[in-house]
Amino acid sequence: MIQMEIACGSVRRGLLEPNNVLKRGRTKRALNTTVKPEIEITMLRYDDPISFLATKNSEAARRFYVDVLGLKLVADEQFALVFDLNGTMLRMFKVQQLQPAPHTVLGWRVADIAAKVTELKDRGVTFERFEGMSQDTLGVWTSPTGAKVAWFKDPDGNGLSLTQFP
Repeated sequence: MIQMEIACGSVRRGLLEPNNVLKRGRTKRALNTTVKPEIEITMLRYDDPISFLATKNSEAARRFYVDVLGLKLVADEQFALVFDLNGTMLRMFKVQQLQPAPHTVLGWRVADIAAKVTELKDRGVTFERFEGMSQDTLGVWTSPTGAKVAWFKDPDGNGLSLTQFP
């Protein structure tokens, strides 16, 4: 049994004696009631995430993600390419048709965005420019929070990004 305090319309956990007086002359009373103990709900907090993308040209995707981005190919399965994203699995489904999303679908947090953008440009990556956004000569935009972001696309047109947080 846990005793609950009812005071001014709110419920607070506590072990109270009946008819105690709160500040400002309000009274509180103890109720004996059965309450489930507090349980931290973690659901999927400690389970490993898996990222998903799609490709209609698995050979071009494989070359881009391995040779250009430097990801480790874990498996080339019948229905998907599987990459290691620094400990997170990326499953890239092999599909017949693909309509890329009009937003970023995968991004990386980087320590030095200028260095990464320069390195990727040297490997043939073209960075996106957006009308109305103030981007520097490398194509990097600085958000109001100070995060720096640059966008590019994979061979299927999937939107990818690099972000350097302040």
